[in-house]
Amino acid sequence: MPAQDLDQIVNLCKRRGFVYPSGEIYGGFRSSYDYGPLGSLMLRNVKDAWVRTMVQQRDDVVLIDAAILGSPQVFEASGHLSNFSDPLVDCTVCKRRFRQDQLDDRDCPQSKKGCAFTDARAFNLMFKTQAGPIEGEGATVYMRPETAQGMFVNFANVLQTSRKKPPFGIAQVGKSFRNEITPGNFIFRTREFEQMELEFFVPPSESAQWYDYWCKSRLQWYIDYGIPAEMLRIREHAKDELSHYSAGTSDIEFKFPWGWGELEGIAQRTDYDLKQHAEHSRQKLEYFDQATNERYVPYVVEPAAGANRTMAAFLLAAYDEDVVNDEPRTVLRLHPRLAPFQIAVLPLSKKDTLMPLAKKIHATLGARYMCDFDETQAIGRRYRRQDEIGTPFCVTVDFDSLEDDSVTIRERDTTAQSRVKIDSLLAELSQRLGY
Repeated sequence: MPAQDLDQIVNLCKRRGFVYPSGEIYGGFRSSYDYGPLGSLMLRNVKDAWVRTMVQQRDDVVLIDAAILGSPQVFEASGHLSNFSDPLVDCTVCKRRFRQDQLDDRDCPQSKKGCAFTDARAFNLMFKTQAGPIEGEGATVYMRPETAQGMFVNFANVLQTSRKKPPFGIAQVGKSFRNEITPGNFIFRTREFEQMELEFFVPPSESAQWYDYWCKSRLQWYIDYGIPAEMLRIREHAKDELSHYSAGTSDIEFKFPWGWGELEGIAQRTDYDLKQHAEHSRQKLEYFDQATNERYVPYVVEPAAGANRTMAAFLLAAYDEDVVNDEPRTVLRLHPRLAPFQIAVLPLSKKDTLMPLAKKIHATLGARYMCDFDETQAIGRRYRRQDEIGTPFCVTVDFDSLEDDSVTIRERDTTAQSRVKIDSLLAELSQRLGY
């Protein structure tokens, strides 16, 4: 059964080294997290899975990596300096700030005393800093609130160098920064996060069909990687929810312990961004179709996902508790491509007669897969530890291995064990893992 309580995942992440509070030895820094040895691997696997589907397995999408810092002109053209804000209210009792649209009623969520809120005012979410040694408006730069603008301002560069033509996409995975008023719910909403975004440029007449395509395709991606369909839904935005650039947006939502929350938004951005940047930069950002002798500014369909909250959703969906040999067990039933380790090699003993063979097997498997080497505690405890961090397969090297050149493969989900020849071990695990 998927986790019903966020604390189940928060505690597991801290205990096993997925996610730590940032700067914990100094009391922590609110809504900031450090990804530990396992969390770093899993977050990378989530991003790699996205790139594999969106770029590697397609011939109409290219990948870029644009700068995090940007000049004011970029964000003035995009509308972020004037429109990227949330309604902010102050509680005069506890002195805390809240987003007005997230208050269910007029009761302060932080104080049991009588409370009074100030009138709402626009609070821009952009992080601003200074570039160079001289302070002043001329040195002001912004940390990007989304990865999208780097793809729009590089549209002409990519069009020229990649030999693509609409419909085609520019994809990017990277850090974004938003000065959220009320961050929370673990790694779901933080001020520093990673996005996985695609800007898919299409002829204007094809925008609606590509919007429908990406809504269905992106929903299926989460299902393919292990989230049950009943824990996902697509919700179309009402007109009063739409961003200033959007002609239509739908969110892929996941059923978190606190309710439905957005994993990914798919937006019809029309030609807003390219026209804005063309106007402000005085550069042509358009496509000339030699076949039809037509010149046009492409429309854009944008699937934009949060890597961190996606990782949280995969953890919550994979979490399970069962009983094995009359003992309770916690297990993460992660997709093999998402698990921090695909394989763990477990020598039954630390004796010199066994360790060289175990190390050799680990080196062989580690050349292809992320492979743990777990040699401490009793074998049963090691199995439980690997189950809890989501490792799909354990390979046990015992003293019989020295005689019969075989090892034992144990499956995480079923706990079934089978004996396999060492010479065919890599091929066998490759078949079971599916890649």
